[in-house]
Amino acid sequence: MLQAMEPAAVAELATRMLTELATQGAQLQQHEQRAQRYEREIQFKDAKLEKITFELARLKAWKFGARTERLDATQRQMFEDTAAEDEADLQAQLLALQGEATTPAAQTPARAPRRQKLPEHLRRIEHRHDPADTTCGCGQPMQRVGEDVSERLDIVPAEFIVHRHVRGKWACRCCQTLVQEPVAPQVVDKGLPTAGLVAHTLVSRFVDHVPYYRQEQINARSGVHTPRSTLASWAGAGGAALTPLYEALRVFVLSARVLHADETPVALLDPGAGKTRKAYVWAYARGAFDPIPAVVYNFAAGRAGRYPIEFLGRWSGTLTCDDYAGYGALLKLHARIEAGCLAHARRKFDELAKAGASPVAAQALQRIAWLYRIEQEVADADSAQRLLARRERSVPLWNELHVWLRRQRGQVPDGGGIAAAIDYSLRRWDALGRFLQDGNVAIDNNHIENLMRPWAMGRKAWLFAGSELAGQRAAMVMSLVQSARLNGHEPWAYLRDVLKRLLEHPNHRIDEFLPHRWKPAV
Repeated sequence: MLQAMEPAAVAELATRMLTELATQGAQLQQHEQRAQRYEREIQFKDAKLEKITFELARLKAWKFGARTERLDATQRQMFEDTAAEDEADLQAQLLALQGEATTPAAQTPARAPRRQKLPEHLRRIEHRHDPADTTCGCGQPMQRVGEDVSERLDIVPAEFIVHRHVRGKWACRCCQTLVQEPVAPQVVDKGLPTAGLVAHTLVSRFVDHVPYYRQEQINARSGVHTPRSTLASWAGAGGAALTPLYEALRVFVLSARVLHADETPVALLDPGAGKTRKAYVWAYARGAFDPIPAVVYNFAAGRAGRYPIEFLGRWSGTLTCDDYAGYGALLKLHARIEAGCLAHARRKFDELAKAGASPVAAQALQRIAWLYRIEQEVADADSAQRLLARRERSVPLWNELHVWLRRQRGQVPDGGGIAAAIDYSLRRWDALGRFLQDGNVAIDNNHIENLMRPWAMGRKAWLFAGSELAGQRAAMVMSLVQSARLNGHEPWAYLRDVLKRLLEHPNHRIDEFLPHRWKPAV
């Protein structure tokens, strides 16, 4: 056939075949390059998936395997916050890569997380989503057979509201008499803020620990100019209005027969010296098992024993406290009984055990843990049942611990850390065992130490108290808002209502505004 073809035709056919072969070769080369690129991309994604999966597994191991005793409260909170952020980041990256690497049909539907129901009191804006056309393709109208409802949480930044009070003037032309409604008393007389704004300023300062200069910046974002000096004056007026209520709270706290006490340092500005000096906040709380919780703080210029003596006055009862010498003179007055804090004694053994300094410390921790396990089991019992359980179960363990500590003390050398830890417990033995004699007394002082944490957070934000009056004002506000929290109240709602009604409320009925008795105005 090729012999019958003209030479020109043969040449044209050969050229065309060579062109097709070249094109196919180029296409084949492109396919090979594309396949190699896809293979590299798959290898890269697989490697990245493996890396992210490993990081996520390691993060979860850190999160759930870390010993919390190695971190203080602030460090633990920072770790947990960072871990939550990192986990969300890694999960998002993992889902994005899985979405690219798999088809929708191959993906396993994610199990919906179990969320808490959004609070009912939140304002709800309803959005309806229905098809634009509800006529079926067959021409018949479709019927509504149900609906799916989902809720998503949104936020509107702080909104300032202006209340315009229009007080009409009414005159009698005959009698020349003018009648007008009087101006209701305000926390800040002739000032701009309502009770709600004063309460917001106090809560921002003493609950959220936002300094005045930052509050000024936050308010400015809404176009409202509130200089820090103005905010400070509002807080001062609010503190003055709350003083009678604070005194009533103090009386109520001191009516308890069991109290917890603790103190913490706060920097106090000394303008004359141009620096700060150390002042103290003293805290007194009703017993950990008291059915009506409350705490009261007192700002003092020092840590001397005269400050709690002056504050407690003629109070008598059982005082749970640490081994600070300042409580010595206090406990000698008015037949007061001292209860020690077993957590302090335990802490000394715990430090040694963590450092691996003494096997005796680890054994002591185990024996103390048995006592705490019993306390957890009887925490919700009443006083009589708790005391009975302690006498039947804890007293034998306590006596065994005493014998064991004395025996160990004879075997360890003087001057060592374990000797000091044992000596502390033996020296404080009667006070540490006070909980075995009274069902209303706690095994430790952790109740009041937890109530001191807001001050530790505040110190980092405020840096220092500007004066003794400012320190006492902080103590007053903190006493009321922390007591409100203990009784399940939202601090702003409580302060706003109290400040709004306090100025017109009879002084002899001020107890009605104490956190455990407060009922919001209808």
